[in-house]
Amino acid sequence: MPPHDVEVDLTLVRRLVDTQLAAVDPAAAAGRLTLLAQGWDNVVYRLGDDLTVRVPRRVLAAGLVEHEARWVPVLAPRLPVAVPVPVFHGMPDAGYPYPWLVCRWVPGQDVGRLPLAERGALALDLADTLVVLHRPAPADAPENLYRGTPLASRDDVVRARIRSWDGPRQVLLDAWDDALAAPLYDGPPVWLHGDPHPLNLAHEHGRLSGLLDFGDVTSGDPASDLATAWWTFDAAARDTFRGRIEAARAAGAPYDSGVWSRAAGWAASFASAMEPGSPLDAVAQHTARQLALDRDRS
Repeated sequence: MPPHDVEVDLTLVRRLVDTQLAAVDPAAAAGRLTLLAQGWDNVVYRLGDDLTVRVPRRVLAAGLVEHEARWVPVLAPRLPVAVPVPVFHGMPDAGYPYPWLVCRWVPGQDVGRLPLAERGALALDLADTLVVLHRPAPADAPENLYRGTPLASRDDVVRARIRSWDGPRQVLLDAWDDALAAPLYDGPPVWLHGDPHPLNLAHEHGRLSGLLDFGDVTSGDPASDLATAWWTFDAAARDTFRGRIEAARAAGAPYDSGVWSRAAGWAASFASAMEPGSPLDAVAQHTARQLALDRDRS
């Protein structure tokens, strides 16, 4: 977990809610706060039954909250699953330096808790959701140097990270090299979620119910999002997911012949960034296994 510059705890979040949200919605502010997640960038609490509170813990995350506040309400009506639409934009105060958000609660549990063998039912839902999202983005879409960009711009950083990774490095290096050799994306920059790993996917009643955490929302190469094929699924479900994306490509969606090689490279890059013992370490190890399996199948 990278260092953070603000300690975010229940006392702080309660104060922010009581001093700011309560001024416009006292009933909502009175809800019970329950810790949901302590991520790389944010701490998330559930507020009552219907809301969440998303509080940045480091300066790099503060701008991402602003992106969510601006763009999630624009994207949400287009998507076939629920997303955490902001309903209140909190401001810094004397004891806390960053903006923060109150968002709608998305029902369901994160897919990271779902056994791998049961995730196949979600493959079509996730593919369909990403196809809808991956539409040309406006020129003022948020910039993100770590998502959707040409992979060569990240080569030195990612290659060094893979070589020091605590896991099967060669399979990540092979995927990364293949991605760099693939054709560059030359289509229009499309909207990207930026981080559709299984802990940012929600499921309920056997279906994908939500797409969470739009902090990395940006535009660019859709291969960046399609890395979820290795982050989230086993080989059979990945084939289903890829088949749906390929059908969309045949119908004119902005996916090209090199998209899967680049997507595997993005998957390898993500895996190499996860530290042992971090919340996403299991996703990283799963990704390496799936990349190795696909290499054996090819």
